Amino acid sequence: MTVPAISGADTNLEDYDIVRWFEDIADNAAQVQTQILKRIVKLNCNTEYLRNRLGTEVLNIEELEPERIADGDDSALLTQEPITMLSLSSGTTDGRQKYVPFTRFSSQSTLQIFRLAAAYRSRVFPIRAGGRILEFVYSSKQFKTRGGLTAGTATTHYFASEEFKTKQKTTKSFTCSPYEVISAGDYKQSTYCHLLLGLLFADQVEFVTSTFAYSLVQAFTAFEDVWQEICEDIRHGTLSSRITITNMRSSVLDYIAPDPALALEIESKCKELNSSNWHCMIPRLWPNAKYVYSIMTGAMQPYLKKLRHYAGDLALVCADYGSTESWIGVNLGPLDPPERVNFTVVPTFSYFEFIPLSLIVNRGSEYSLANDDYEEGEPLPLSKVKIGEQYEVVLTTFTGLYRYRLGDVVEVAGFYKGAPQLNFICRRKLILTVNIDKNTEKDLQMVVEKGSNLLSQKTKSELVDFTSNADTSKNPGHYVVYWEIKGNVEDEVLNECCREMDLAFVDHGYVVSRKTNSIGPLELKIVETGTFRKILEYYIGNGAAMSQFKTPRCTSNQVLLRILGDRTIKQFRSTAYR
Repeated sequence: MTVPAISGADTNLEDYDIVRWFEDIADNAAQVQTQILKRIVKLNCNTEYLRNRLGTEVLNIEELEPERIADGDDSALLTQEPITMLSLSSGTTDGRQKYVPFTRFSSQSTLQIFRLAAAYRSRVFPIRAGGRILEFVYSSKQFKTRGGLTAGTATTHYFASEEFKTKQKTTKSFTCSPYEVISAGDYKQSTYCHLLLGLLFADQVEFVTSTFAYSLVQAFTAFEDVWQEICEDIRHGTLSSRITITNMRSSVLDYIAPDPALALEIESKCKELNSSNWHCMIPRLWPNAKYVYSIMTGAMQPYLKKLRHYAGDLALVCADYGSTESWIGVNLGPLDPPERVNFTVVPTFSYFEFIPLSLIVNRGSEYSLANDDYEEGEPLPLSKVKIGEQYEVVLTTFTGLYRYRLGDVVEVAGFYKGAPQLNFICRRKLILTVNIDKNTEKDLQMVVEKGSNLLSQKTKSELVDFTSNADTSKNPGHYVVYWEIKGNVEDEVLNECCREMDLAFVDHGYVVSRKTNSIGPLELKIVETGTFRKILEYYIGNGAAMSQFKTPRCTSNQVLLRILGDRTIKQFRSTAYR
């Protein structure tokens, strides 16, 4: 079998059926992977990294020396292809951003997976040619590194690429917002314009999307506050004074003309929605939308409840599995709910290996995925993984990463032809530890879910967002969980929620440490409304993009802890284990 050319990502896929192309490479996944590895090595065999280290080790990003590239080393360090751009990871998982090489292949593979995923979605949700997409996408500022390379988020690079412009011109549906709105660099102003233009073209909208579920929830939450202002703009053909960026303002005004009838219709719907706490907002305002499309797994799962509230019975379709470093898998089952979605590996994007993870400490149905709880096997090729087993993903990419540990833990759910289908389990990184306890983001999410379920049962309030901190400033150390809540809650209920969360940690080290007072009682702190928006603004002010933002689920960042501390209005200590 011959793999399509152009570094494994053929962008001329309109010449043949992309579904048939994928079926073919999935059928021959093992053979394709061998060819991909040979191609990567052949293209880059003269790089300093491969000459000196032969790519035998499994590495973290720091060992691949991206800082040398950022500082201006233009030798063939990682790739023969010149690296002129560097992507920045979001930095919200472990508190720091890291540089990842970005080449034309990065944009090509992004366009390719978008087309592939769209082809499978259209089988279930056929869309009209010439329709529109209400797409909440946001670019951020690019900057120059010390060595003169352009740096920014991967989404920013993609939105500025020829591949993105091609997508806008060649797909059946195109976004409601012009490039000036996407690239404005001010997420609040962009969100307002996305909403306004989305309502102007409401009858044409085929589906609603954003990179992460968080961005959708943020946008529709903002709409609750600005809908009257948007209606006035539509009624009079004006644009709010809150839009101050000149080129964005000019481009949006080109679309607007006075439309009192449309304004009255939207106003009437919004008054009804407001009386029902905005339930079913999306299908009411965009009646022809067929689904909502976004990344909804991992760190995005806590936002599913609110997104379902806004979407009503509209399908929530989980977007594809990838990272700043590489795209990995496509969702071939658009009807699968986000909690049960799996992703079929696309074998041309990278050379994939999988480190088997054998659980040493069994905790029944609930367990942690901390480093010390696992015994690692040797990395396996894609064709050797087993259904039901868990692995850490390792990448060798066309953009200069060799046997790179992604840090994601996945479970093999099955195979599609010869390509494994993966369930994302969690990030492997340990986030909460004080003593011998080991808890990850997934552990914390399950604990908070139990507490928030109790909150929902006893009140009409809802959890807006959360984070945590392992406070070791005093002995014994203890966990602190921060909640932002919408609505008023009695202290008695919050005390119950605190105790429920403390008891919900099933890690053996935590339970033993609590019983022996080696870890103190869990502390629940309630913060003011708008606190997590302040955290978002802090990250965006430091170079993160709205389209890549994920609330840090555990933080030791002193600026964030100061924001949280200054805005804490109530605090409770667990009475469990007394």
